[in-house]
Formats: sequence, C-alpha cells, structure tokens
Amino acid sequence: MQAEFWHQRWQKNEIGFHEPAANPLLVKYFNELSLPAGSRVFLPLCGKTLDIDWLLSCGYRVCGAELSEIAVEQLFARLAMQPKISDLGELRRYSGKDIDVFVGDIFELSKDLLGAVDAIYDRAALVALPEKMRREYAAHLMQITQRAVQLLICFEYDQTVMEGPPFSITNTEVQRHYSDRYELRLVASVNVAGGLKGKCEAQEHVWVLR
Repeated sequence: MQAEFWHQRWQKNEIGFHEPAANPLLVKYFNELSLPAGSRVFLPLCGKTLDIDWLLSCGYRVCGAELSEIAVEQLFARLAMQPKISDLGELRRYSGKDIDVFVGDIFELSKDLLGAVDAIYDRAALVALPEKMRREYAAHLMQITQRAVQLLICFEYDQTVMEGPPFSITNTEVQRHYSDRYELRLVASVNVAGGLKGKCEAQEHVWVLR
C-alpha cells in the first residue's frame, strides 16, 4: 500500500470511505473515554472526516495526521477556517482555532511535533494499512502519543471475499498489537448494514484502550 495509492484516490475524488456525517459509533461511544471538554484528541489518517466537526462542536481540541494535502485543504474550507501553514521538515502543519493537522507521512510525525494529546480516535487508520504496516503503525502511535487512551473502531470480515482497504482486523490482532501496553475492552460489535461496500457481511468492533 503505497502513498501514491491514496494520493490518486483523493486526486480522482474516489473517496467512498468519506462518511457524510459524524460516525454513529463515535457519537455513541466516545463518552466511554470520559474526557473533559478541552481535551486534545488525535485522529491518525483523518482525511476530511466530519468526525472532526463533531469533536470540535463538543468542545474538544483536535489534531490529526493526513497524507493528502487535498483532503486537508477541503477540511479547512468546510470548517470556514483560514489555516496558518507551517513547514516542518518532511511535514506541513495546518492550524486553526482548536485544530492542528499534520500533512505528510505519519511515520515522520514525532512526539515533539505532535505535542501532548489526551486521547486517540482511530476509525480510519489501522483498517487502512496492510498487515506489516499495521504492526509498525501501532508501535509508532503508542510512541508519539505516550499511550494515550484510545477509541478504536475496526472492521472484521472474510478477507477472501473482498480485498482491503479497509482491511479486516480480528480481535486477536488488536490484542497482539496493543495488549502489552494497554488494558483492552471491547465495548460493542455491530453488523455493517448492507454489508461492507455491499459485497460481504462485516462487523464493526469498538474498542477502548487504556
């Protein structure tokens, strides 16, 4: 899964993964993290998700990482914000009121550049990466966030029926990546209405990692 794959998806506007509203599982289960207003929430591989709008409307501060500058430009346009743009070596930071988004390879994002975060919300990152990269990503995420509490949403389905992304992530795999450093709690498992991309039955699992 090369960076060019995602750049082409955004350039061609092939972004079926972009949801037209805040994710219902985020809205229903985010309070499981028990975060006070003003907490800073990190969204890896955030795209231009409306989950950001929802978090901001709830009084949280948001930071994100996204490969595509097109996505970030569209995000700030929708938010009606004129961002302050800073070049930071291999990354570029877009900043506005209560929001910072780092454009570029998330593996170039360091703990110092990211700054302190109170929580991670991962709906689109782990499921977007092939297996080898998932191991590297999970380790990197824990390192740059100092193991902040996490709300993680994963798909699980028969990978022989459909290729990712989004990739199928079993509960066993989640435990393999995170159980050494977190206490894991599966708070919900729901069927994907109509199947994943209309092609195969799938479930979404909602995890809280502390």
